[in-house]
Amino acid sequence: MKKILPLLLMLLCLTIALAEDTAIDYTSDFSEGTDGWYARSAGGAEVSVTAEKGLLITGRTATWNSPGRDFDLVCGKTYALSVLVKQDETASTGFILSIAHTANGTESYENLAKCTAKQGEWTLMQCTYVAGQYDRNVLYVEGGAADTSYQIKDFCIYEQTQAYGKPGIPSLKEVYADKFDFGTAVVANEVLDSDRMDFYKSQFGIFTYGNEMKPDALLDVGASMKAVRATGDETQVCVKFDRCKPLLDWAQKNGVKVHGHTLVWHSQTPSAFFREGYSSKNPLVSREVMLARMESYIRQVLEWTNENYPGVIVSWDVVNEAAADSGRKLRDSLWTQVVGQDFVNRAFEYARKYAAEGTKLYYNDYNSEISMKALVTRDIVDSLIADGTIDGYGFQSHYTAGQTNLFYVQVAMKEMAKRTLQDGTPIRLRISELDVGIPSNTQDNWQTQARFYNELFQLYGQYADQIEAVHTWGTVDSLSWRADSYPLLFDSMCQPKPAFFAIVD
Repeated sequence: MKKILPLLLMLLCLTIALAEDTAIDYTSDFSEGTDGWYARSAGGAEVSVTAEKGLLITGRTATWNSPGRDFDLVCGKTYALSVLVKQDETASTGFILSIAHTANGTESYENLAKCTAKQGEWTLMQCTYVAGQYDRNVLYVEGGAADTSYQIKDFCIYEQTQAYGKPGIPSLKEVYADKFDFGTAVVANEVLDSDRMDFYKSQFGIFTYGNEMKPDALLDVGASMKAVRATGDETQVCVKFDRCKPLLDWAQKNGVKVHGHTLVWHSQTPSAFFREGYSSKNPLVSREVMLARMESYIRQVLEWTNENYPGVIVSWDVVNEAAADSGRKLRDSLWTQVVGQDFVNRAFEYARKYAAEGTKLYYNDYNSEISMKALVTRDIVDSLIADGTIDGYGFQSHYTAGQTNLFYVQVAMKEMAKRTLQDGTPIRLRISELDVGIPSNTQDNWQTQARFYNELFQLYGQYADQIEAVHTWGTVDSLSWRADSYPLLFDSMCQPKPAFFAIVD
């Protein structure tokens, strides 16, 4: 198998290139040297070519030390990547195919694919990647302990120009059109790929950003700090919308709905938001100042989106994950420390005040199938129903086939569905962040995953009259936050998996 796998990979690369009628961008060739690859290291690490025609890195002193190479990637283009990796020093260890990209002098990073490499075996990683607007792109393979030596070979990268999905596959949004909206979450770079987004539009009727509408993306800490210094008014809040505009522009142009995620969250919210002068070194502000900041932030976000994209954002996660993971209480966070136990109620009060008429407001949380967490989320929802400010509850639904008990999922949905809003209508339900993990990327696990998805959608069908939408939390495995669990309906090459057909047949 060790001799056959590299040959199979090369044949796979060639087959993809011929089938897609694309020119190869790059395939590594270490027959005459390191082929432009170098050691990413502060000093000490070196790369060399082995007798196996692999590139070996030695002398590592940090986990980020890795073989890397610069590539000229075009913004908005999708690339198919694959590489073999091998280590001989431990029973097994993990590796990651990553990219370091630089814009305006600032370097940032993304993990693109992962694998676990057993001792002495060449192991394959592959994925697709949509290039962003960067001045420099360095692809590299990292992993193992800080001093682990390892090889890479047969690194391939192609511009992917074939049609996404398989020709003639059913449309998820059409299959479920008489039941609920079918949606997905996207990352920023995906929106830059027009062909990918055309395919997504054929499958999904509602979209949400994974990160670009969270507080750390919209709150402008620097501008807020300057505003406080200039005016002496601690309630000043400045926002920015550059990161969320691409999806909103695309949705507006294409007549597609968007679900906003999320206005208030303990995570991905700069701690400076809660402190005097917007400095992380300063004391926390008073409850009154924080409530004023919260209202100002929510007002500006909702007014700007309503004015610039009327009718595009049809619903919002107003508060995300406020329930504690243990105990019948809210989680301890800067929101509870500064505002108090009623911060959720105040957030919904402000959101209802400024949201456009008809916009649905949701409370969103995870582990709703776990008994104590379920009780807390129901307490939160009941309090908001009493206030008359909520429309629905979002079940995040991050499950694992073989571990998640569907009976408890069913109980949680049944209990939440019993709730009635002040106007007498049943509470709306949303499957907001659906994914189903499996332990490894094998046909047997794909079938187990497919059966789990099938049973889930049979359950959803029972509540179709209350479910507003079902969103998978991403579309392709390689771009999922749980990429190493292969949790979505399409594989890393954007091809439908058995789970896709299990919910459309």
